[in-house]
Amino acid sequence: MADAFSSSSETVIQRVVDVKTKTNTPVDSLEESYQIKETCDFIRERQCKKVALQFPDELLVDSVAVAAEIDRNSEAIAYILGDTSYGSCCVDEVTAEHVGADCIVHYGGTCLSPSTRLPLMYVFERRAVDLEKCSSSFRELYPDTQSLVIILYDVNYVHAMNDLYTLLSQEYPNLVVSELVVEGEQCHIHGWIKRHDDDTSMSERDNSQVICQFGRRFSLKSGSNIKDYKMFYVGQEGSTFTNFMMTWNRCSFSSFDPLTMTGRTESVSINRALMKRYYAIERAKDANVVGILVGTLGVADYLTVIQQLKETIHRAGKKSYMFAMGKLNVPKLANFPEIDIFVLIACPENALLDSSEFYKPVVTPFEMEVACNKKREWSEEYVTDFRHLLPGGRSHVPSAEQQEDDEETDVSLITGSLRSHNMLLSEPAAPSCGSSVVLRNQTLTVANANSAGTTRSKRELLIGHSLICSPCTSICFLLKASHTCNHCSITFINILNAFSSQRRSWQSGAGRVWSRSWARRRW
Repeated sequence: MADAFSSSSETVIQRVVDVKTKTNTPVDSLEESYQIKETCDFIRERQCKKVALQFPDELLVDSVAVAAEIDRNSEAIAYILGDTSYGSCCVDEVTAEHVGADCIVHYGGTCLSPSTRLPLMYVFERRAVDLEKCSSSFRELYPDTQSLVIILYDVNYVHAMNDLYTLLSQEYPNLVVSELVVEGEQCHIHGWIKRHDDDTSMSERDNSQVICQFGRRFSLKSGSNIKDYKMFYVGQEGSTFTNFMMTWNRCSFSSFDPLTMTGRTESVSINRALMKRYYAIERAKDANVVGILVGTLGVADYLTVIQQLKETIHRAGKKSYMFAMGKLNVPKLANFPEIDIFVLIACPENALLDSSEFYKPVVTPFEMEVACNKKREWSEEYVTDFRHLLPGGRSHVPSAEQQEDDEETDVSLITGSLRSHNMLLSEPAAPSCGSSVVLRNQTLTVANANSAGTTRSKRELLIGHSLICSPCTSICFLLKASHTCNHCSITFINILNAFSSQRRSWQSGAGRVWSRSWARRRW
């Protein structure tokens, strides 16, 4: 028997998994496919002794051969990063630092989110695309040769975009091809990636508007707006394409899939998808306890947006707790039924999580700000990049200063009941240090786990538990009250075994008992 949070052990053992394996790349093709010479030059220029090679799951079959070639052609020792802490599109700087790497080489698809700690080089997978069929599909989708069209694409097809533009530019004078750009001096630029540092001078030079988002940059004609353009995407359906459609939701989209070699107009209603997100915002307005999920440790400014979210949530009269648990799944979040809603801090491509199967909704930082900040209104603008919400960002809205005696209420569109915005404002603000959920008098409470500012009795409650360090995600076992992280010597967040001795249950569809000790094993 199984319920929403567990499955039969026999079923798991007998399950047949259909895995599509990629054949090994021939040795004589490794140089071209993985840019071995350019990678070795990148390593030698920075005099790196240890290099971390980050591969997505589909490219791991070539990882050993690529690492051997780099060892042979450079003086560095290569370390393979296989299972990343979060999404494979993000650079896993934390794991690279654990092995003492001096630089990172990221292979395959990427969200191009800025990273700041280590020198970085991107190597894209050169996926095949039939340019003749792609250009033919483009002509069928856009019969008007004067159409304003922007070509977007998955990064693994960037090698073919110049040739595609050459085939179409004579017929379509208003065609624009986006180019890949990166932020920060740590990232290595090459023929397919440019530096994002000269947008202002570029727009002044030709009197055009320059749009730069999600590692893509393109120029609009003078006097035109992004709403006047149509988008043509080259690549498969996925988080990248969904991110583009949600952000530029006023533009019509068409796509060409190089695998099936077919083009189509995207008929999926963006308005319907936005209304589903608005429903999640209403759930966030009804929530009293918010869980902040740390979904990245490498994207720049993630700590800043966490602090801003804490303050915004507190001003709205809600409580917040922070969780760092790696890749998310249903059983992990089901460990915390006391949380009314979760907000995920992640890169733009991983932030739009489909939480329909989760016990509680998972929203983005933008959606939580719409729910908690009275000055931010729901409009046609949808923000997936949390850095745009920070002060100085293009979508930043200052938080509303609420008065303690200004008790405001409105009606929930879900429950129909009145809700107050000032319910918890009389309580002290939560400290910036980490907090841990512990068991006290058979009720759930929160005890600060800061070794410098808490009493001995509170620290002793955590002795004997496995703890996760908030900044570096190292797992340690607390033997004494003064124990600190072996890696960074900073406070822990206890999210694994605080309830290991206490069985908790509730009624599910089958009426069975679900225990936290089971969840601990499944973790």
